[in-house]
Amino acid sequence: MNHGRKLIAILRGMTPDEARPIGRALFAAGIVRIEVPLNTPGALDSIAIMARDLGDAALIGAGTVLAVDQVRAVAGAGGRLIVSPNFDPDVVAETRRRALVSVPGVLTPSECFAALKAGADGLKIFPAFQMGPEGVRILRPVLPRDAQLYMVGGIAPAQFADWLAAGADGFGLGGALYRPGLSATDVARNAAQVVAVWDDATRGMAV
Repeated sequence: MNHGRKLIAILRGMTPDEARPIGRALFAAGIVRIEVPLNTPGALDSIAIMARDLGDAALIGAGTVLAVDQVRAVAGAGGRLIVSPNFDPDVVAETRRRALVSVPGVLTPSECFAALKAGADGLKIFPAFQMGPEGVRILRPVLPRDAQLYMVGGIAPAQFADWLAAGADGFGLGGALYRPGLSATDVARNAAQVVAVWDDATRGMAV
């Protein structure tokens, strides 16, 4: 996943009418990984709108993907990113079969290794606050060096530096970027702040 900064915007509750302006606001700020959870009304429409608007320059897709038929639906909408709260080998297999990017949710070492063996492109450590930076620090050395760890759940941008120092690679952020009722201008401001924190935390690091 070499799409710029390793930040995934989680747009839970966004409507299709908001998709284009909010997608553009995130992209302009430098956040080019965007997921719309499938339990958000109109999620597939929102994904299709952003995928058409931003094209291959961004990695648009879905979160809360729990079943193989949902992977197919996201692919049909033009999405290329499949994020789940859990690890389901069938979901990962279908994601890879369709040449999409697979980021299943894991928490234990056994889940991490099983997901990587199944072909996951990245690992969503969820809920990350339960593992904590110290847990990542202990887990990281036993995982393959190229395993990409995305922290999701209970993460604040102010904590980026601590998590990165522990071995995290990136983050999934919801409320720090978007909440229902925020305008595209609000999202642009939030995204600029998050990117500034990321850039400061990663200065001098190979990310």
